[in-house]
Amino acid sequence: RLGPRDGAACVTPLHTGCFSDRHRSCGAAWAHRKDTYTSSTAQARSMYHELRARGRFTESLTYQYSLPSAIISTLRRQQHLFIVSILLITVCVVCSLHLSLIMRTSLAALPLVAVAQAVVFDADAALGKSAPGGSSVEAQIIPDSYIIKFKDHVDDSAVQDHHTWVTEKHNGGEQQRLELRKRSLDSTAAEIFSGMKHAFNIGKFRGYSGHFHESTMDEIRNHPDVDYIEPDRLVQIMRPVDAEGDHKCDGETEKQAPWGLARISHRERLNFGTFNKYLFAADGGEGVDAYVIDTGCNTEHVDFEGRAKWGKTIPSGDEDEDGNGHGTHCSGTIAGKKYGVAKKANIYAVKVLRSNGSGSMSDVVKGVEYAAESHAAQVKAAKDGKRKGFKGSVANMSLGGGKTMALDAAVNAAVDAGVHFAVAAGNDNADACNYSPAAAGKPLTVGASALDDSRAYFSNYGKCTDIFAPGLSILSTWIGSKYAVNTISGTSMASPHICGLLAYYLSLQPASDSEFAVATISPQTLKHNLISVSTEGALSDMPDKTPNKLAWNGGGCSNFSDIVSQGGYRTTHAPSMLEMMEEAAKDKMSLVTHKVTAGADKLAEKVEKLAEKLHDMVDDEIDDFLADM
Repeated sequence: RLGPRDGAACVTPLHTGCFSDRHRSCGAAWAHRKDTYTSSTAQARSMYHELRARGRFTESLTYQYSLPSAIISTLRRQQHLFIVSILLITVCVVCSLHLSLIMRTSLAALPLVAVAQAVVFDADAALGKSAPGGSSVEAQIIPDSYIIKFKDHVDDSAVQDHHTWVTEKHNGGEQQRLELRKRSLDSTAAEIFSGMKHAFNIGKFRGYSGHFHESTMDEIRNHPDVDYIEPDRLVQIMRPVDAEGDHKCDGETEKQAPWGLARISHRERLNFGTFNKYLFAADGGEGVDAYVIDTGCNTEHVDFEGRAKWGKTIPSGDEDEDGNGHGTHCSGTIAGKKYGVAKKANIYAVKVLRSNGSGSMSDVVKGVEYAAESHAAQVKAAKDGKRKGFKGSVANMSLGGGKTMALDAAVNAAVDAGVHFAVAAGNDNADACNYSPAAAGKPLTVGASALDDSRAYFSNYGKCTDIFAPGLSILSTWIGSKYAVNTISGTSMASPHICGLLAYYLSLQPASDSEFAVATISPQTLKHNLISVSTEGALSDMPDKTPNKLAWNGGGCSNFSDIVSQGGYRTTHAPSMLEMMEEAAKDKMSLVTHKVTAGADKLAEKVEKLAEKLHDMVDDEIDDFLADM
């Protein structure tokens, strides 16, 4: 056994595996005492070989034979570190291969994103959050403002008498409240009520709106001519938020078209050969007037080629301009030269919403009335020979709110009067039957689709939705200059595709003054035809009771009878380009993983052999060391 003083000085540092100058001095001390401890060393060597033969060291002997065990401990720690390092390197190689594959897949997807007219897949969309802006079922009520509908039997004379009666009741009440205000006897009399605001006369829909005191409203409610009364509400814009199967026609092809136009002119899913090609009849929209009931229109925009005119501004005191952009965007999709479905239709701006995108329900109803009256005037002018080539009127309403009978009734009455209407389904990813005018019934209610032929994540759905059209990342005209454009999303963008398609199909009919004219096509008939020729089964993520129908323009054909005679086209939802890329990436990842795993197994085998070799080398070194002692 080593002496306690010298042994402790030499053994402890070597036991930690730290080879330093101190070890060399310890070696010198060891040599100096070699003769003294020869017998002890021989005994140690004998015991060491005996223990090795047994295959183990005991804890009680570790300190006693600390010099050789220190060397073994050091080498084996280094061996373990080497093995761990090799494994870490292997993990890094695998991670780098995975990262490289992911980057290559992402880069491969960039051209697709670029050609898809800047389709942006943001975090909110991925998490299924609601579309930007849009309506809610509970629209905000305008205090003390009402829409009153007459019963169907009330004639013009009775309507006039009622208006006179209401005005007298209102003025009398206001005079009394004026006296109370002067005497300060009633603090609630400070509010001034403006009385009648609008009178409505849209076919069978007759009524009026106004701002009345509750005492006046009590008498109106009890009047026998009144059918129902609704509170006036705030409404707002619904914010933005393969050639197989195509019938070959000799129409025009617009290259570099927005993807939405391309999609409605092809039966099968868009691919790299069709994603920006719009097939259309050259005279699409000619002779048709389109009323855009919205925020107005930038009528000076070059894309309208002088075909856009200001119709009417309904909100009191507002300017004849679009201060928001929403109405201009919708107008461009309907009839723009580059961005429009019906490239020769006329646009009439009917401003019912202010620049902030909101307004009153009664103003919207008044805008519907303006469209119906203007259409009737054009029909009369055509019959009198004053409007050559007139083929009909369409209207678009990319706005709405909670369910209201008055707005639904007004729109239905306008349809009965001959105006072909398209309305947005709504942006709340909810049942469209809970929204107006989406649930009106007679107009075409339009949901939104995405580039990959899925239902747009924000689009309303259900049995009240008639058809779908592109509504995600739609490029169209904008405000600010006569060249401005913008890309926005919503069912507000889908509805103008259908309004434009209504104008497009109307223009394919003979004009009312043509020798080939047979009969004017009714809104009900054209609605049926448009739905019947749609592409069925193309969209994914379609809830129950939702019609899986995507709009189609006939693929450039100019003969409406031929288009209708073809009927609809049923397709299956094939994997999208993105889905195919993801599947290919999965296959490639699986192959890479297999190769990496096989390589790692081979590497582990080599490391194991190396470890065994190192172990043998350590044993040999220890034997040599002890032999020299």
